[in-house]
Amino acid sequence: MGFNIAVDGPSGAGKSTIAKAVAKELGFIYVDTGAMYRALALYVLNNHIPSGDEAAVGRAIENVSVTIQYENGVQQVLLNGENVTGLLRQEEVGKMASAIGAYGKVREKLLGLQRELAASNDVIMDGRDIGTNVLVDAPLKIYLTASVDARAMRRYNELMERGEDDTLENVKAGIAKRDYDDTHRALAPLRQAEDAVYLDTSDMDIPQVIRAIINLYHERRTSAWK
Repeated sequence: MGFNIAVDGPSGAGKSTIAKAVAKELGFIYVDTGAMYRALALYVLNNHIPSGDEAAVGRAIENVSVTIQYENGVQQVLLNGENVTGLLRQEEVGKMASAIGAYGKVREKLLGLQRELAASNDVIMDGRDIGTNVLVDAPLKIYLTASVDARAMRRYNELMERGEDDTLENVKAGIAKRDYDDTHRALAPLRQAEDAVYLDTSDMDIPQVIRAIINLYHERRTSAWK
């Protein structure tokens, strides 16, 4: 049984960036569950399936294969055998992932894979419902968040670095909508687990956040050995 760290939080909170860095320092496997949802979202987009038709989405993904591989410790996502990792950070893919992520068939398809990865490895896993649904017994749970303004600026800068054209206002509106959708969906909504540590990173830089989580890890690991 591995030691599991669950990281939840809203869009743009820096979950992936932080979790990757923590995993590297601790020698853990990093599991980006959002990328798994984005892979299915990419399939739905490419096949022009209406995101609002839950039944159609469920039928479409029934025989779709999403698998995870690691190259030099970096997660690679394969969609029907094709490495699509480089396509998953597009804004439209993220919006689609948020739309279909509430569907039972979508979550059911990925839940087993996520738990399987965590069962036999030391993992840090980030997403929207890791501590509340996927890894409910994780000894360390983090709820990572930041203000909407801070998250929008981070996401905007990320898009600009990739050469994608957007405005800060549009990015902020998109994040606010995704927050609403994620916290109001009927199935596994985004919320802080009762035993999660709340970490607001609005005024923290990346090294500070990484150090805070690593310190928490050492505290929990020491407690587990007592």
